[in-house]
Amino acid sequence: MEIEQSKKQRLHSLLLVITAWIWGTAFVAQSAGGDLVGPYTFNCIRSLIGGVVLLPVIRLSDRLHLAKQRPANRKERRLLLAGGIACGAALAVASNLQQMGMYLGASAGKAGFLTACYILLVPVFGLFLGKKCRWNVWAGIVAAVCGLYLLCIHGELRLEFSDALLLACAVSFAVHILVIDYFAPMVDGVRMSCIQFLVSGLLSFIPMFAVDMKHSMTGIVQWAPALADPYAWISILYAGVLSCGVAYTLQILGQRGVHPATASLLMSLESVFSVLAGWVLLKERLSGRELAGCVLIFGAVVLAQMPVGITKNRNK
Repeated sequence: MEIEQSKKQRLHSLLLVITAWIWGTAFVAQSAGGDLVGPYTFNCIRSLIGGVVLLPVIRLSDRLHLAKQRPANRKERRLLLAGGIACGAALAVASNLQQMGMYLGASAGKAGFLTACYILLVPVFGLFLGKKCRWNVWAGIVAAVCGLYLLCIHGELRLEFSDALLLACAVSFAVHILVIDYFAPMVDGVRMSCIQFLVSGLLSFIPMFAVDMKHSMTGIVQWAPALADPYAWISILYAGVLSCGVAYTLQILGQRGVHPATASLLMSLESVFSVLAGWVLLKERLSGRELAGCVLIFGAVVLAQMPVGITKNRNK
């Protein structure tokens, strides 16, 4: 039984590592797309695409009888809807705060570091929900934050307004992880993922109309030509299909068998993969400081996965 549980946990951990890899490689698309069409427009369209992409997946899954938690009655449908709306609202707030922080001038490195601070917040918030962590998870989190600092920050760390938005984004992502941890074991993960993207896209439409479109006909006329840029659509489709449709769905499925604090630590590998992608694909050089940061984060993830004494409250 314990061997089976261990295999299941490794599989779920692998899904979260794949999630981090997709997010890391999609970071460039997110940054470029937001600059081309506007931060809220980018999030609105990519979220709606992410939801639409999952509709045929759900239909195929039902036909092949692969959906093990397909809602069978009104109570289960209401639970699924509540989970999708809660996850979608948290995701909309987090992703739009992140996009605005970058749009207002935060560097990619600082954005990555401040956003990844959610790995500290998840276990702290989890304590209020009765979710205790093993000592190695806490040690891994501290090591990962140190690694992220070495990897992402290359100068003085001063807090600007854009940085405050990114810290608020980290809080929102921590909430998003804990909401998923609550609902994921009870509902179909792909269905909840689909609902969360549609909700996130609809909520993002409100600031898109108010800010990007300047809530006027003149603003819409000035906004529309940006959508004719093929490079913008390459970024939007990449982020919509892979970063949303695939990665966030894998996050929901992966979190089913992993403690939320450990899940946040695994997903912090996003920063490492973004740097490695730049090194491999863009021939960017890695400094000794950045390499040390990568090693620290990888070591932190390994440490958090080590089998040590379990606390009395075993929340998975």
